[in-house]
Amino acid sequence: MRIPLAPEARLPDGWAVRLDPRTRRLEGGAALLGGSPLRLLRLAPRAVDLLDADRLVVTGPATATLAARLQDAGVAVPEPAGPAPGPGDVTVVVPVRDRAAGVARLLAALRADPDTAGLRVLVVDDGSADAPALAAAAGGAEVLRHDRSRGPAAARNTGLRATTTPAVAFLDSDCVPRPGWLGELLPHLADPRLAVVAPRITALPATRPGWVTPYETAVSALDMGPRPGPVAPLSGLSYLPSAALLARRTAVGEGFDAGMRVAEDVDLVWRLAAAGWRVRYEPAARVDHEHPSSTVAWLRRRAVYGTGAAPLAARHGRAVAPVVISPWSAAALVLAGGGGRAGRVLAAAVLGDATVRLAHRLAGPGRRAPYGLAAALVLRGTAAAGRTLTRSATRHHWPLTAVAALVSRRARRAALAVAAADAVLAWWPHRADVGPLRFAAARRLEDLAYGAGLWAGALRRRDPSALLPASPPRV
Repeated sequence: MRIPLAPEARLPDGWAVRLDPRTRRLEGGAALLGGSPLRLLRLAPRAVDLLDADRLVVTGPATATLAARLQDAGVAVPEPAGPAPGPGDVTVVVPVRDRAAGVARLLAALRADPDTAGLRVLVVDDGSADAPALAAAAGGAEVLRHDRSRGPAAARNTGLRATTTPAVAFLDSDCVPRPGWLGELLPHLADPRLAVVAPRITALPATRPGWVTPYETAVSALDMGPRPGPVAPLSGLSYLPSAALLARRTAVGEGFDAGMRVAEDVDLVWRLAAAGWRVRYEPAARVDHEHPSSTVAWLRRRAVYGTGAAPLAARHGRAVAPVVISPWSAAALVLAGGGGRAGRVLAAAVLGDATVRLAHRLAGPGRRAPYGLAAALVLRGTAAAGRTLTRSATRHHWPLTAVAALVSRRARRAALAVAAADAVLAWWPHRADVGPLRFAAARRLEDLAYGAGLWAGALRRRDPSALLPASPPRV
């Protein structure tokens, strides 16, 4: 599917960026450490002066270049300003199949919000069994129909082709946008290189809660968290779910890959990034989503998500790697975990060498190598790598873990310890919302389902690429 190249256009005057609270200023403010993946940015003296108050306003080409660099690196958060499409410049596209009640609920929410009450809405019926019922639920909205189901990607593309407005909002029929959601997203389109911006997707209160509801409400795969940021492969925000997206119509070209029944949203984001477009996540905008309450339906969906990794790997290579880990972190963890006392000594030597190398890279002109900072970063990176490997053992590569546990008592004990540690670390931030035993059980079931789908997809394609690790990009 064709994506046009992003234009060579700068941020508009009045646009501003402020440093992310997690960004550290080093070397008297001349260097910034932050972003995902973590990077060190050194600033020219003029840039240091402009960022004196940790905020920069675009007033011309030079400040626009600096602001773009800071926000693209993830060390600064934008404060959008400038000419942007208004609510009347948006068409809403709703792909749906056999969910008339959901469409009626979604349209009622749009009509109740002053920002969206008058918008053109295109409901794309993707081969519903009861077309008249869906048409009745759509009320005054336009309905475009597929005679047979072609999948959600094709349904969105049908709606996209029927639009003429500068912006298109894709909303799934199981969503209920909160008032003001569109007003939070539209200002980002003042950036002429922004293709897509997405809201935070949170749980709609369940009418019939199930056993899995508290867990899914706390850690849904659709909820990208409370922090805004740029979206790009191999970063902390590597994709956006297509349940709710606001897109620049001319940027998305022909739209989603209709040949993909799953992971088409990830594929679109990565193709946009490859074409030079920006994609952002803006959690100030909220859209509620009807999560599955049936445990069986929930597990089936997780398995389907897992099958999407193989086609993504065929299209995007290492961007879909389940484990991204530096060679020195991998070496240190393997030596420390399986080499006894001698292995731990060698692991310490590996980390020491990595610290010295990193300190020399971090040292500014005429400055002493910051060994303390380098050591802290190496330890932090190793801890993150350890958690990545732990997650992989219980999720992406659990079949290998299970085989090892069957043949080795030591591997069995390690697997149990890893599974327990993974559950506790993931549960702790959500301890007020869900009990530890329910959380641990749901997490293990979710990982089993996703991992089964991942391996099934790889076996079906006879391609192990989606199972292989990768090294992080050098930044």
